[in-house]
Amino acid sequence: MILSLAVKKSLRVKADLSLLLVALIWGLTFVTVKNAVADMAPYTFISIRFLIAFAFISLFCFNKLLRLSLSNLIPGMLLGVFLFAGYSFQTIGLKYTTASNAGFITGMSVVLVPIVYGIINRRFPSPAAAAGAVLASVGLAFICLGDGYRYNYGDVLVLMCALSFALHIVFVGRYAPDVDVTVLTAVQIGTVAVLSGIAALIVENHIPVRFTGAVWIGLLTTAIPATSLAYFIQSSMQRFTTPVHTVIILSMEPVFAGLFGFLLLGETLGVKGLWGAALVFAGMVLSEIQEVQRTRTGELSTGSES
Repeated sequence: MILSLAVKKSLRVKADLSLLLVALIWGLTFVTVKNAVADMAPYTFISIRFLIAFAFISLFCFNKLLRLSLSNLIPGMLLGVFLFAGYSFQTIGLKYTTASNAGFITGMSVVLVPIVYGIINRRFPSPAAAAGAVLASVGLAFICLGDGYRYNYGDVLVLMCALSFALHIVFVGRYAPDVDVTVLTAVQIGTVAVLSGIAALIVENHIPVRFTGAVWIGLLTTAIPATSLAYFIQSSMQRFTTPVHTVIILSMEPVFAGLFGFLLLGETLGVKGLWGAALVFAGMVLSEIQEVQRTRTGELSTGSES
């Protein structure tokens, strides 16, 4: 029993560190994508990004994809729809709202995950995990909110983006333990590539496609590291942790985005941003309290709230 708990704790630490790496990679892409979409229409960029990512990950599961069963296809397509919806609502919403508003509202997935998770499973997360999620969302507000927050149509669209990402995290937690992770990742990435490609043909068919240096840098940093590898890591490691804990760790994404913005673009977080980063860390630590208690009582969770 002691060995089993030690192994579970080791897997949990490995999962947490891996998800933190995903947050770091996604934080870096804010800089590269910001430059890329200035030269290429958003849906076109997303489609090419996910097409390259699908081609890369297919190299590792080509034979499995040829023998794809409905048990792997349907969950992967559902996750792909959630991802596509998230990117779509965020892209369109940014036309009507500010980047700071969009950043905060997207971060609301930190709060939405435990709510969605509780509704779907008819049981709510531990008080420590819920409080950690709320604390992390306050930190995100400090990091992303500007001085003149105002409600508008774009805010509603970006809120739908946050809901889409929350649904993606919750359902990854549901499907990842029961299906082939590589195939699951490939199918959801392929689904986003197809759907965004269709959207590009419908919405952006009049915009010329230009592969500038900024676009190539954006594609190289996002297609494989931030898409194929990142979603593979998430699907693999989330089997050993909870959806609520996952979203708290991934809430470090804007913290890393601020760090890379400072290092590469000269942007600064300021005093408010630093306080926000501290609150996000505090939310992560608070969420760990319940897990420590579970370990001591022999109830360590490895994939679902108990």
